[in-house]
Amino acid sequence: MLTEIRIQNFAIIDALELSFGGGLNVITGETGAGKSIIIDAVELLLGGKADASSVRAGAERALVEGVFALNAYVQAELMPILQREDLVEADAPPLTELTISREVRASGRSIARVEGVTVNLDILGEIGEKLVDVHGQSAHLSLLKPSAHIDLLDRYATLMDAREALSAIVVRLTGVRRDIKMLLEDEASLKRRALRLRDEVDEIDASALVAGEDDLLKAERTRLANSEQLARLTAEAVALLYGSDELPDQVGAVDQVMQAVVLLGKLATIDAAHKDDRDILNDISAQIEEISTTLRRYLDDVEYNPERLEEVEERLELISTMKKRYSAASIAEILAYADKAREELESLENSEERLAELRESEQAMLLQIGELGERISRARNAAAQQLGARIVTELGDLRMASARFEVSITQVEDEQGAIVGDYRLAFDHTGLDHVEFMMSANPGEPLRPLAKVASGGEAARIMLALKRVLTAADHTPTLIFDEIDTGIGGRVGAVVGEKLWELTGNHQVMVVTHLAQLAGYADRHFHVRKLVDSGRTRTQIEPLAENEQRAAELAAMLGTVNEAGLQSARELLSYAGDYKRQRRPAP
Repeated sequence: MLTEIRIQNFAIIDALELSFGGGLNVITGETGAGKSIIIDAVELLLGGKADASSVRAGAERALVEGVFALNAYVQAELMPILQREDLVEADAPPLTELTISREVRASGRSIARVEGVTVNLDILGEIGEKLVDVHGQSAHLSLLKPSAHIDLLDRYATLMDAREALSAIVVRLTGVRRDIKMLLEDEASLKRRALRLRDEVDEIDASALVAGEDDLLKAERTRLANSEQLARLTAEAVALLYGSDELPDQVGAVDQVMQAVVLLGKLATIDAAHKDDRDILNDISAQIEEISTTLRRYLDDVEYNPERLEEVEERLELISTMKKRYSAASIAEILAYADKAREELESLENSEERLAELRESEQAMLLQIGELGERISRARNAAAQQLGARIVTELGDLRMASARFEVSITQVEDEQGAIVGDYRLAFDHTGLDHVEFMMSANPGEPLRPLAKVASGGEAARIMLALKRVLTAADHTPTLIFDEIDTGIGGRVGAVVGEKLWELTGNHQVMVVTHLAQLAGYADRHFHVRKLVDSGRTRTQIEPLAENEQRAAELAAMLGTVNEAGLQSARELLSYAGDYKRQRRPAP
């Protein structure tokens, strides 16, 4: 629910901070005082259109910020959206509060933020519709969207589990039909594809590629191409270490170091301080001997082999050609491509058998969807009759006794549809039905889609009736009704007050009203008034905490600001208080 709202330089509000609570929050005040500006500010938070004219004259920007407390259901709805948009960490615990802000510059440009992170208006709207529904003058009416009607009806009829089971079958069917479509492509094209795949697999297999062999071949090519230089350098190093037959007087480094070890050994027997030097030189002598042996072996292996060099060059050229042909960066990628090609080839070569299996699966799923969809449809029709009757009763209480309401449930034949008896019916993840709420607000008028029937206060009353009946199916935590009392009198106003207050069992409800009879049912009452300071007009809103404050405001709304009017207002408050205690006794 909406717990706090802060507004700066918005319309005729210079600075305002309000705290709301659960239950029925009522906003009253004289016409033009700015009651609906509060609703406009909330709509701006929900992704409503920003207008430079909403910035208070002389200010650079307007700012609206709202804090929403999140219950478990809203957490489950919002967290996937917030994680998808990187507004919270993927493994973050569910938020208990969400802060949304909207800034409107005098230029008309606006910035929306969720938890301090800038978001676009589409995301803001997606989040906002999970938090608040505004009914009345605005266009933010979720119940007027036909796409929402089937969900509301199914929640009312407790069909969501059955729908989830049907949706799972539809998902599987979609995959089967995708595979069938692939197999039903042009036969010649499939044959050409299979032939090409066979040639590619055979070519890769014939090449006998081994992952990483190109690196080994490149190293071997380097050695073969430089064999003469490698042999010469190695021979010279060996001659220096071991001596050379060509230079009999030259003593090799190995012998000289060994002689030095012997001398240091003798020295150490006389002066023990040189024992460590003797040991170190002895280790060095062993390492030189090891290196010398390695070089002699290497020299024996080094050979000039032009035939092998040519073989290596040809192999590397083949590998390079294969990489280019298969757009691969490595031999491993070529081998992976071959494995994938074999799988596709096997599928193509067994396409007729596979197609028969897929067709059989498709038929079975269409029968399942038809059977389950028909059961869901029957339940929907039964629930729709009950829903329609209850809404008509509610509308009668709201001074719309001539209104008619029906839930239209239609089906469309489709040659590729679900099998229901002798028919094939179109379907989607929700089943076989198209659902839309239909209504006639006046005698003699035909039933028409709900969105085309009424506007303003009449639409708000229709929404109130729908919300009353669908309250268990509707999980939007905050409901706002603006000018719901248009065209109704005091007696009906009391009925509207009762019905709005009863909605607070599952929702936070906010109402802007001119009717004292409705305002009497408030759990929190806010009074709006317009002031002029230093030649500037501004809106002020304050909570009315005491019953006498509320009674004075109700008396003013009744137009009798005297003792008789105050007494009438006190009676309204007393009656409303008794009604609320009887319906929901205090714990």
